[in-house]
Amino acid sequence: MKIELFIDKSLEENAQEYYERAKKAKKKLTGAKQALEETRKKANLELKKKEASALKSKLVTLEKSRKKEWYEKFRWFLSSDNFLVIGGRDASTNEIVVKKHMDQDDLVYHTDAPGSPFVIIKNPDKKEIPKETKEEAACFAATFSKAWDLGIKRVEVFEVDPEQVSKQAKSGEYISKGAFMVQGKRTHYTPVLSLAVGYFNEPSSPGLKVIMSGPESAVKKKCEKSISLTQGDLKKGDVAKLLMKKFDLASNESILSCLPSGKFSVKK
Repeated sequence: MKIELFIDKSLEENAQEYYERAKKAKKKLTGAKQALEETRKKANLELKKKEASALKSKLVTLEKSRKKEWYEKFRWFLSSDNFLVIGGRDASTNEIVVKKHMDQDDLVYHTDAPGSPFVIIKNPDKKEIPKETKEEAACFAATFSKAWDLGIKRVEVFEVDPEQVSKQAKSGEYISKGAFMVQGKRTHYTPVLSLAVGYFNEPSSPGLKVIMSGPESAVKKKCEKSISLTQGDLKKGDVAKLLMKKFDLASNESILSCLPSGKFSVKK
């Protein structure tokens, strides 16, 4: 190895010159290594972002393509005793729920509060419907009426048999879409509004989550993870985004569709 010496400098000065050059070169090398490491980190971060975005897009597609059960077009939940409970989302679906899905051994719940759904406990096996399921169905009817939006805590709900519900109006009266005539004896409930949102895994598609909302008692029992809500100041869209993050979902559409109108707060 050849070393160039400066003839106008002493041996010690030449040594000092090369020592200083070596220090500068080392600094440059260290800086280059740091810059390279930062570049690698940024590249890895960008790659992870792209992978996360691709995964999120795939999950959104999977969630949307999941074959839904017939009752998911309505409001619904599974009771603590494993009965399916369904209700209308609006006047049109109230009509469908009563006309197409109300059977002889079911029970029907409704309230005179505006915007109340007709709620039905489905009973295809003709079992005796337990008290807890009845109370949950009454609570469901109250929670998804306008009472939530108005900040009302309790609403009177009545229970009747299917044969007491008809579209037959009294003479000179008109029954609007989504409304029905209810005749005969009623069983009354006055539930406190109660709402929780949770999820359970889709049995046929591992990794996909089915969102369910309903009375706190039922949701906590049936769902793997749930969050209870009360009336509050959070807008519907904001609470849906919050729950989306808590449940690690790709989108908040399924949560938005299962909330009543109004504002919310997360129950502590």
